[in-house]
Amino acid sequence: MLSEKFKNKNIILASVSPRRQELFKELRVPFSIQIKSVEEKYPSNLKEEEITNYLAVLKANAFENKLTENDLVITADTIVWYQNKALEKPRDEQHAIEMLQQLSGTSHKVITSICLKTFKTQKVFFDVTTVHFKEFTDEEINFYVKNYKPFDKAGAYGIQEWIGFIGVTKLEGSYFNVMGLPVHKLYEEMLKM
Repeated sequence: MLSEKFKNKNIILASVSPRRQELFKELRVPFSIQIKSVEEKYPSNLKEEEITNYLAVLKANAFENKLTENDLVITADTIVWYQNKALEKPRDEQHAIEMLQQLSGTSHKVITSICLKTFKTQKVFFDVTTVHFKEFTDEEINFYVKNYKPFDKAGAYGIQEWIGFIGVTKLEGSYFNVMGLPVHKLYEEMLKM
């Protein structure tokens, strides 16, 4: 359905995330990948979706003055929100282990914002999913971090990986949002364009 609507558009997915690329492919719309390097820093007073909204827009603004009338840039940002703070991508193995120890036996929010930017317009929206984890053993955490190296993932885990299989006890919201792209919301917003 989207392929007909966007047949004369040049859709650019500005994400290095293989998970976002894989999910976007399933919308069956031709697209290209273009990345603009941005420093992902945000004002310290921002909370929850304010952070992801800010970063998604920041990434989209890197394309400012480079878009033609036929271009649509799609950017996204995901964080894990736990105990009133953002857990982003871990710095290293020890940091990943510490993050998973914090999340063990608790629930947290995964927030993803998407920015759709054209030559004339910009639309930002977000989705929130609450993820409940079982209590992990140190062996489980160490096994996961050593074998899956989740250093490119907010909160140091991928729900679609081993830790998600054995550890997620309840999910409130979109599974794909936790993977980094709330496809259902993206589809709806693209239909409205």
